[in-house]
Amino acid sequence: MNNKVAFLFAGQGAQYVGMAKELYDNIPECKEIFDKGEEILKMPIKDLIFNGPEEELMLTENAQPAIVLTELAILKALKDRGVECNSSAGLSLGEYVSLINDGVLSFEDGLLLVKERGRIMGCALPKGLGKMAAIMRLDDEKVEKLISQAKTFGVCEGANYNCPGQVVIAGENEAIEKAVEIAKDFGGKGIELKVSGPFHSSLLKDASDKFYETIEGVNVNKLQGKVYSNIKGELYREDDDIRLLLKNHIMSPVYFEKIIRNMINDGVDTFVEIGPGKALRGFVKKIDRSANVLNVEDLQSLNNTLDMLIK
Repeated sequence: MNNKVAFLFAGQGAQYVGMAKELYDNIPECKEIFDKGEEILKMPIKDLIFNGPEEELMLTENAQPAIVLTELAILKALKDRGVECNSSAGLSLGEYVSLINDGVLSFEDGLLLVKERGRIMGCALPKGLGKMAAIMRLDDEKVEKLISQAKTFGVCEGANYNCPGQVVIAGENEAIEKAVEIAKDFGGKGIELKVSGPFHSSLLKDASDKFYETIEGVNVNKLQGKVYSNIKGELYREDDDIRLLLKNHIMSPVYFEKIIRNMINDGVDTFVEIGPGKALRGFVKKIDRSANVLNVEDLQSLNNTLDMLIK
């Protein structure tokens, strides 16, 4: 395998009922990860992932451990078949899989940390207080202008800088609704997202502080390889306070486009999206149309990726 490969891990919102069921049924290593994860989490996570109901799986406190466990199972199948990465990153929640893969967090600590993170974020604000919206077809300069105008109606902040022409904003309801209207006036398009809160915004400061109480007691190991930080858009460094970065991660913007550009500058020529959906593939292609982008979420995509990478 001569490719310079980066693993990308999907984030919350990509989950769906039945994800990775094929892999669980057909690949013993995947089944082992799911079984072990359920024991650690002490919740019926497999039944929820494979059978739903969807509204339960979508809840933040369930979605976060469900996605991370699913991605760890897929990752195991890839690595056991000889596919390794030169660097890795995750979108928002996916960063935890990246850190577990690198050994910064253990499998058990990582899963329990994500379970608590989901619980804290799920009850961070009263239901219905705060929204997120994707702003499409506008450059970053116009998005910042839009945010500035919408701020007169309440909290409105950039949350996810995904790729050219797509920035997700988060904030208070009226401000986000106004931002969607302003996007249309600017020649773009705004779409409210089906999420349970204004993630990656200052409205989650209390959740961020509460989460820090948990992460302070977790063992954080030294970096082994190249892992990119969402809130830096750059590599984690040995002298970084990883606990503090993960605390701030909850209420700070995600610079995914910056991460991908830095990976390309570092020589990455193949991206493998691991987890449900293909959103990250789409982002990478919008950043660099010539990029080689693969994904793994089921048996067929696993085999396709192995065919491409294992010569």
